[in-house]
Amino acid sequence: MGVAAAMTSALTPDHHGSHRHLLWNPDDATPARARIDAIIVPTNRAPAHLSEAARIAALLQCPLVTLHSGRYTNARETARRLPPDTDLIAIDVPGQEALRLPEFETSRLLTGRFARKTDTSAKRNFALMLSHLVGWERILFLDDDISVQAPEDLRTAAGLLDTYSAVGLSIGGFPDNSVVCHAYRDVGGDQQSFIGGGALAIEVTRHRSFFPNIYNEDWFYLLDAKVGLRQLAVTGTVVQQPYDPYRTPDRARGEEIGDVLAEGVFWLLDQGRTVAEADLRHWADFIARRGRFIDHVLRLARASTLIEDDGERKRMIAALLAARGRLAHITPELCQGFIKALAIDQERWQRHVDRLPRRPSIEAALNSLTKSGRSPLVRHISRKAARPLRVASAEGGRTD
Repeated sequence: MGVAAAMTSALTPDHHGSHRHLLWNPDDATPARARIDAIIVPTNRAPAHLSEAARIAALLQCPLVTLHSGRYTNARETARRLPPDTDLIAIDVPGQEALRLPEFETSRLLTGRFARKTDTSAKRNFALMLSHLVGWERILFLDDDISVQAPEDLRTAAGLLDTYSAVGLSIGGFPDNSVVCHAYRDVGGDQQSFIGGGALAIEVTRHRSFFPNIYNEDWFYLLDAKVGLRQLAVTGTVVQQPYDPYRTPDRARGEEIGDVLAEGVFWLLDQGRTVAEADLRHWADFIARRGRFIDHVLRLARASTLIEDDGERKRMIAALLAARGRLAHITPELCQGFIKALAIDQERWQRHVDRLPRRPSIEAALNSLTKSGRSPLVRHISRKAARPLRVASAEGGRTD
């Protein structure tokens, strides 16, 4: 079966394979460029995976902020491994209970089987607080498995922040999708990627949102829970390194609540509707749609000639069954409650960052980001990064 025929047979009315039409694609032939105040990389992998981010930070002449946790990485070893002239701020990030973060309603709601086991959201929120404290305005989140082929694309993204709240880079290479959407593509579905935290430039002072502790946290960061998407654009391209989305069914199981909530909201936005229309009736309808969609992908996975490796087919089916099993526990009431809690949390976060006072140095800022009585953050700050703060973008950081 040809690719076109496979895509035709994979079509379903129960899934939107793309949300790219919700983004602006600036077509200015000579877009204004601006300086990036910091590149921020959350990581739990060995320091060798940070070499690309260090290279880009050196080319763009900005600090590299690396946020470490887990057994394979730490600030001290990263400082030893990266080039000595890296403008490095490496921080060992403790559990979020030690950080000076607000208590989020969304986290209280997602407990038990729905609790997320990673600390990606906490690290991103930590980076937002640090940016407010030191006066960084234009920052770039970059994952440690992303390669940047044209660094000037990042300056272009920073320049677009004059108009847009956030600007993403198109993810090339290995697709950036959930496990279920990966499976849909692998059986012939027409599935694209949206922008996300893997390569995302944001204007910190204007876009005062936070990352909830859930899969697709970056989509919710980009969302105004009372209205819809903020002003977003996409420009340039980065490359995602490959990984095995079907390595363990736990990945699909853990993603399902975030995928249902994000895709359910974007289902409305795709039709020009608002988040306010995400009522119990909508969620009941969408959860049923999601079930039909996963069942559709399962049928295709069992029969598809596009999958040549029987081991991969078995792992894909196991992942889809895990997602289907988790979906059975997701209720319309939970989904509606999450969107209401997200609106509360976004207002709470804005009040929280408004109370953050400017600090004269990175050291002073880091000392204020843990709760009273907690140990100071373990960090390595290069000599260049330790100098008194002078924020370029606040003084006319344009480079066009």
